[in-house]
Amino acid sequence: MEGTVGSAALLPVTQTVEFDTALIRKLSQLGPRYTSYPTADRFNAEFGYRDYLQAVTGATARGNMHPLSLYIHIPFCESICYYCGCNKIVTKDRSKAANYLVYLKREIEMQGKLLAGANRIEQLHFGGGTPTYLSDAQMGDLMQHLRRWFNFAPDAEGEYSIEVDPRTVTPERVHSLRRQGFNRISLGVQDFDADVQEAVNRIQPESETVAIIDAARAAGFRSVSVDLIYGLPKQNLHTMEQTLQKVIAADPDRIAIYNYAHMPHLFKPQRRIAEADLPSAETKLDMLALCISRLNEAGYIYIGMDHFAKPTDDLAVAQRQGRLHRNFQGYSTHVGADLVSCGVSAISAIGATYSQNVKTLDEYYEHIEQNELPIARGIKLNMDDLLRRIIIQMLMCNFELSIASIELAYPITFNSYFATELVKLRELEQSGLLTIDEEWITVTPKGRLLIRNICMVFDRYLASAQSARADDSTTQPLRYSKTI
Repeated sequence: MEGTVGSAALLPVTQTVEFDTALIRKLSQLGPRYTSYPTADRFNAEFGYRDYLQAVTGATARGNMHPLSLYIHIPFCESICYYCGCNKIVTKDRSKAANYLVYLKREIEMQGKLLAGANRIEQLHFGGGTPTYLSDAQMGDLMQHLRRWFNFAPDAEGEYSIEVDPRTVTPERVHSLRRQGFNRISLGVQDFDADVQEAVNRIQPESETVAIIDAARAAGFRSVSVDLIYGLPKQNLHTMEQTLQKVIAADPDRIAIYNYAHMPHLFKPQRRIAEADLPSAETKLDMLALCISRLNEAGYIYIGMDHFAKPTDDLAVAQRQGRLHRNFQGYSTHVGADLVSCGVSAISAIGATYSQNVKTLDEYYEHIEQNELPIARGIKLNMDDLLRRIIIQMLMCNFELSIASIELAYPITFNSYFATELVKLRELEQSGLLTIDEEWITVTPKGRLLIRNICMVFDRYLASAQSARADDSTTQPLRYSKTI
């Protein structure tokens, strides 16, 4: 490692995002992250197993199934990270993972049979929990099973990624993951400062993490991504500066910087964090500004939301070419891919439907024992949902929207159909977040950080919920994080 960003440093980088502290302070509010629209809190239990079967068989019968994205959820972790809000099971009892794999493989087989003839996989993502909680042998067996029931695109065409906790793998294991078929790797780092790591119960030496990054390079992974969090206990501008320097020196292709949302009423592990140790809202904003400044100086492009990438990375290239997509795993280069997800709590997106699996192991095992896919809830999208989904996708991924393209694809006149929304957009335009003309809605560099605010204007369900809360003071607040 040379402490540079490699080939990315050779390319001119323009400032694609502008940090306006006063504007952010004024407009930041609770809001969805829009990994889907409608958002997962709109799913309902009326949608079940048979609705999913109908969606898949309908799509395959019409011959309009897209190449697939496949998500596999491994819920287990060896230890608890206090900041975590993921669906996970913390245990050192390895027999639980072995038992889970028996049922997971049965679900994969059921999905494979259902999708026979339309089962080409172009994108795979293992998430959790900690996917590398599985042993090397278990992972190898699981990958063989996946290939038995799905048709994987060649390595050069497909994106096959896995989330890795550097504390749970060796350089040798990284090489094995590459041989098993993974070509993209994402490492959880969060922060390199020792005091911060102790405060969140995640002791992870820098040398350990860098060794895994080096191993991924040596093994031939096409992309290495690093996850960071700002707003953790004991963090300050100095610790964030030090962490950024170390991460930039490690030279990852992508960097995700997430805002820590402290919601101990929802996530029990967060109750172990002393609120007095959390940085102030002002300090959090300063840390975000620092991250944006340092990464831009280092040659990274702001992709959107929390994500940065080298100009040569596939995400940055896809964004420039208008091919960027967003799903439950974040930003993706595979536009239009249907998403099939296996494992407890996993969410699928087939055609005009979303479906989510049950959230507990007992329920999951019970459904599989009955030879049923373990679907607990979901939603069928109507035309208005589909229309608003594509608008939100375009804004989130491309930061602009062609009004004419929407009117060509849907039987509407944009200005009349979205008359109420345009009033709100004009207010955001006056604040400098976007510009509107007869043909385009264009997000400004100032507005890119507040893209969730802009997308919220088009969220019909959110508007209804906010109206209901205004009429009923006893209604529970929305369970969202701050937009910044």
